[in-house]
Amino acid sequence: MIKAIVHADKEWGIGKGNDMMFSLPKDMKFFRETTLGHTVVMGGNTLRSFPNGNPLKNRVNIVLSRGQVRDDCIIVRDYEALKTEMKRRENEEIYVIGGGAVYKELLPYCDEVLVTKVDAVGGAEVFFPNLDQDPNFVCVYESEPIDDNGYTIRFTTYRNTSKQPL
Repeated sequence: MIKAIVHADKEWGIGKGNDMMFSLPKDMKFFRETTLGHTVVMGGNTLRSFPNGNPLKNRVNIVLSRGQVRDDCIIVRDYEALKTEMKRRENEEIYVIGGGAVYKELLPYCDEVLVTKVDAVGGAEVFFPNLDQDPNFVCVYESEPIDDNGYTIRFTTYRNTSKQPL
C-alpha cells in the first residue's frame, strides 16, 4: 500500500526554505511511529533537509536524485526508476514523504494520504495539492483538535477513490 504523509497549513503549504514551517513534536512523533520499519520515498532536497543530510534510520530510504551518489540509501535517477523500485515493494507499506514535486507526481498512485492539518499560515513556498478540492480524494478520518507546541493540529486521512496502478 502506498501512502503519502505530510503536514500542511491552512493554505496547504508544506515547506519554506527547504524546511518545515512549524515545530510540531506530536506530529513528528506520529510521522516517526507511522513510517518506522517501512519504506520512505523522497526527493533529494528532502533528504538534504534531514539532520546532517542523513537518511531516516530503521527505514528503507528511496531517493529521487539526479546528482547524489551514496550507499546508505537507494538512489534513483528518474520517476520511471522510482516507480520500478516501488513496484518491487508493492506488498509492503510505502510512504511518500516529499518534497512538493515528488508528492505531486506520486499522488495518483497513493491509496491514502495522511495529512496533519495545522490551523495556521506558515508563509509556505511549496504547496501540496488541496485534497478538499480534488474529486478523487475523500476525507475518511479527522481527529479532534490537538495542541502541538502552541499550534492546533488535526490528524486526517484521505482515501484515493481512483488510485492509478504504478
